[in-house]
Amino acid sequence: MSELVPGVPRAISPMVRRILAPNPGVFTGPGTNTYLVGIDEVVVVDPGPDLADDTSHLDAVVACGGDRIRWIVCTHTHPDHSPATAALKERTGAEVLAFRTDDNLPAVDTEIGDGYVLEGTEFRLRALHTPGHASNHLCFLLEGEQLLFSGDHIMNGSTVVIRPPDGDMTVYLDQLERLRDLRLRNIAPGHGEVIDDPAAKVDEYVTHRLAREAKVLAHLRAADAPVTVKALTVTVYDDVAEEKHWIAESSLWAHLRKLRADGVAQSDDPDDPESTWSVT
Repeated sequence: MSELVPGVPRAISPMVRRILAPNPGVFTGPGTNTYLVGIDEVVVVDPGPDLADDTSHLDAVVACGGDRIRWIVCTHTHPDHSPATAALKERTGAEVLAFRTDDNLPAVDTEIGDGYVLEGTEFRLRALHTPGHASNHLCFLLEGEQLLFSGDHIMNGSTVVIRPPDGDMTVYLDQLERLRDLRLRNIAPGHGEVIDDPAAKVDEYVTHRLAREAKVLAHLRAADAPVTVKALTVTVYDDVAEEKHWIAESSLWAHLRKLRADGVAQSDDPDDPESTWSVT
């Protein structure tokens, strides 16, 4: 039975507790995972969405961490991960650390980048800049445990949507490959259960993306004339329910832009999602 129950703290390691936000959906799966790291001093990873009048998630986070919450870190500034930061900061006085400010994260105390290390009494948390899904995306490595808080870089239960222009498929694949050198024991994703075979998950993600890219290129070569992203999605994502094609269009566009960078595809305007594409 899944332990992903909103508002209920679950220990996923001696140093880490997870609390699920009550925001299930097509992009979030069972909801957004918020993590509390540390015992005497606590850092909160991804406070989650702004749920308006529903304070149950933040109540659970504060009840779990109490006055030991000293820091808040955000993997990225998408609306299901960072908007609750302001309210949590107000309630705890914690320092907010992230790659940069954003409409969904206006009050960053300290901007951090690749290699930044946050040291608590019992832990070291190292930031890894992992753009691709979002240009301001950070993963956080809990050294010693070799546990990676992956945000939306890797999820459990689905693949990640890459939405240009902020999302970049070439960069995303490069950053997936980077994880192979970290000797990870586990991945704590932004959505879904803990991943206990990180190497296999990275292989799965890379294999899926390259297979999809090959399918994009094959259908592009078979087209009699330049085609739009929307038209190409129907054939390339024929294994995905039609009602989800509007989501798939973003990643297909990202694949096309990567193929253009690789010199095998072209478009009259690659920055326009409604433009047409063909092989070079």
